Amino acid sequence: MSMDLQSFYDGNEFTLYNFLGAHVTPEGTYFRTYAPAASEVSVIGEFNGWNGTPMHRILNGQFFEALVPEARPGQMYKFRITSNAGTHDHADPYAFSSQLRPETASVIWDMDRYAFYDSDWMKKRREEGRAQAEAGKPPYFDKPLNLYELHLGSWKRKDDPDELAKKLDEAKEKGEGIDVSFGWYRYEEIAKLLIPYLKENNFNAVEFMPLNEYPADESWGYQATGFFSATARYGTPDGLKYLVDMLHQNNISVILDIVTVHFATNDYALADYDGTQLYEYPNNAINISEWGSANFNHSRGDIASFLNSASAFWLDKYHFDGLRFDAVGNLIYWMGNEARGVNTNTVEFLKKMNSGLKAMYPDAMLIAEDSSAYPGVTTPVQYGGLGFDYKWDLGWMNDTLNFFRTDPPYRSQEYHKLTFSMAYFRNERYLLPLSHDEVVHGKASIIQKMAGDYDQKFPQARALYLYMFLHPGKKLNFMGNEFAQFREWDEKKQQDFMLLKYPLHDAFHHYFENLGKLYLDYPALWQEDYVEEGFRWLQADDTEHVVYAFERKTAGQTVLGVFNLSDRTQEFVFQTGASGNGDPGPAPASGGVGALQLLIDSDDQKYGGSTKETARTKKLTLDKKEPGMIRISLPPYTGRAYLELS
Repeated sequence: MSMDLQSFYDGNEFTLYNFLGAHVTPEGTYFRTYAPAASEVSVIGEFNGWNGTPMHRILNGQFFEALVPEARPGQMYKFRITSNAGTHDHADPYAFSSQLRPETASVIWDMDRYAFYDSDWMKKRREEGRAQAEAGKPPYFDKPLNLYELHLGSWKRKDDPDELAKKLDEAKEKGEGIDVSFGWYRYEEIAKLLIPYLKENNFNAVEFMPLNEYPADESWGYQATGFFSATARYGTPDGLKYLVDMLHQNNISVILDIVTVHFATNDYALADYDGTQLYEYPNNAINISEWGSANFNHSRGDIASFLNSASAFWLDKYHFDGLRFDAVGNLIYWMGNEARGVNTNTVEFLKKMNSGLKAMYPDAMLIAEDSSAYPGVTTPVQYGGLGFDYKWDLGWMNDTLNFFRTDPPYRSQEYHKLTFSMAYFRNERYLLPLSHDEVVHGKASIIQKMAGDYDQKFPQARALYLYMFLHPGKKLNFMGNEFAQFREWDEKKQQDFMLLKYPLHDAFHHYFENLGKLYLDYPALWQEDYVEEGFRWLQADDTEHVVYAFERKTAGQTVLGVFNLSDRTQEFVFQTGASGNGDPGPAPASGGVGALQLLIDSDDQKYGGSTKETARTKKLTLDKKEPGMIRISLPPYTGRAYLELS
């Protein structure tokens, strides 16, 4: 086994994990590391009593290797590196497994041991991905994508009082005991809990916050030490493979958050790895990020190859369906500051990385979390772009939440915060996120952000989510959004599922389930997301009444969304004729519409609203006194979706 040195130093390698690190073979375990400034390197571990086994230079002399016949899977190890800076022990940058924090050793793992059973899913994904690529489209371009963003350690926990009591009761009935030494569920256990929950809530995809190894729980995995190592918090690499495997067998896509911007500065990991600033910038003005982590030096081809491989690894070995890249704006601009200018080195790194990943995995989604206005983020590299498939629409997120924070008497002044997104929407392929970043660190949860008192927050949140699911773009919601959690997210606590005991939260949860079903069931809501014909404003100027209306279209299907986001009952006039007659309402809509079939009403009593089933017209037909007109009366803070019938 070897590697292409020229490709490595040019930043074009994507499979370094097949060469570097610890690799189990019939004759023992091969250890290899890249340490160009080292004078000596040895491997220490359980297999040699933590006394060094010397490693010899290979290739061009900047790589070190040792075969240790006694080294077996599950055993711990480190590299002891001697340089001009002294002798220091480091975890393996390419380790597949690691000790649970606060311990710091790497762990030998056989990555070929687990056998996947998701071949049908992977075959279908590859076939569809190739077909989309040949048509010049990314994966899921004309399919629905309803993502549930999840932090594995705080979705559900064993040490939650309600969960613990339930499990103790179950164990008592069986005459068994349970291990509650850790609050975290293991990967395999999460699979059994998560899959039915995703199905119940009509999520067809899940996005995991980083599952690489990291030392500080508070960083949520975004400051990593093990870029190829599945975190030991929830079990083993095989356990994570099982989780992905089972999600696939249940037709659920799996996205993983990864970080290519920076890394944790802990001295046992990448920092000063070979006695020099190998992975980080040598310039002190730019080597530490705003988060206190070390910035990768993307101008070096060897480091680019490390990051390329750290991205491809999760697609290859774990079968993830896509990657969400964190803080892309910090790669585009120096230190994430537009005033400092574009970092041409990192922009070129992104282009090469995305091109390489797409060549290997045209069926995998590449998603950018980017708050900048840098153009062409989702334009293919061959046409001058960065080559991502989708970009988080953080402008939409900020404008939408700021509008709903505004007290109703002042919403006329903020009216166009909800129309502005469509002025730029077709510049990129956007994904609409209401993510973990919006419900933490004093920002308040989504429902808590709504203006007004407790009772006013629920109808506004219901209207917000209908607006989100009818708006073009793929969807992402963080855990807890689906049942209107009031408490900010805390990575140490389980989500407040006990809120489902309360009628308003339970009703909201059912509403959210039905919104997800509506989105998945009606192609008009996703098939033409990025096509001009797929969206049309019918009312985008009624600042006085704070009423909005738009159509979502695809071949043979049109869905109408109408919203009254004021604190008073308002009327919307749907005019189907060829010209207006002076009445308030939108410009002429589709000709030939004879009726509107109600699909969902955010003010429905069953969702905690005020509109009774018997009082709501389920089918609205043309007004006999005013031909071509349909009048819709909307209570305060209400959204409705209608199917247009010919």
